[in-house]
Amino acid sequence: MNVDDQRDSRWVALTKAAQAGDPISYATLLREVSPFLRRVARQGWPRGNAADIEDVVQETLLTLHAVRHTFDPTRPFTPWLLSLLQRRIADGVRKRARICRHEIGTDLSDVTYSIEPANTAHERQADSSDLRRAISQLPPGQRQAIELLKLREMSLKQAAAATGLSIAALKVATHRGLKALRLILPVGK
Repeated sequence: MNVDDQRDSRWVALTKAAQAGDPISYATLLREVSPFLRRVARQGWPRGNAADIEDVVQETLLTLHAVRHTFDPTRPFTPWLLSLLQRRIADGVRKRARICRHEIGTDLSDVTYSIEPANTAHERQADSSDLRRAISQLPPGQRQAIELLKLREMSLKQAAAATGLSIAALKVATHRGLKALRLILPVGK
C-alpha cells in the first residue's frame, strides 16, 4: 500500500467516524485535507492568486461539510474530494471572469494621488485654532461631550462615568454639538 492509499484509507476512516457524529474525527479530517486542497487548487488554477485559491479551498470545505453525509465509505475518498474541488475551481474561474469583465486596468496614480501635499503645517494650525474657537462657542454640555468623545477619544462608557450623564444624553449632546459646529465653521474647514 503506497502513501496515497494510506492517506485515502485514513480519510475514509475519519469521514466514516465523522458521519457517525465524532467531532474530533471531523476536525482532524478538515485539518488534514486543507493543505492537500490548497496544493491541488494551486496546480488546478495556476493563474489564480492566493486569495482566489483560499476562497476555492474554503468553498470546497463548506461543500464537504454540506454533503459529507453522501460519501460512501466503501469507495475511495480522494477522488470524491477532488471532484468537489474541481467544481469549486470552475466556480472560482467563472467568478473571476465575471469580475474581470467589469474591471478596467488603468494607471490613474496622478489622478488618485495628488503630487502636491494635501495640507501644509500652516493650514493645519489655522484649522485647529478655528476648531478650538468654534468649540468654545458651544453650550457647556455639548462642548464637554465633544471634548471627551471626539478630542480625547473617550468611549461613551468612560465619558458617562466622568460626567455623570447617561450614554443616551452624551450621544444627543455630541450630535447637537457636531451639528452646531457645522454651522459655526466656514464651508471647507
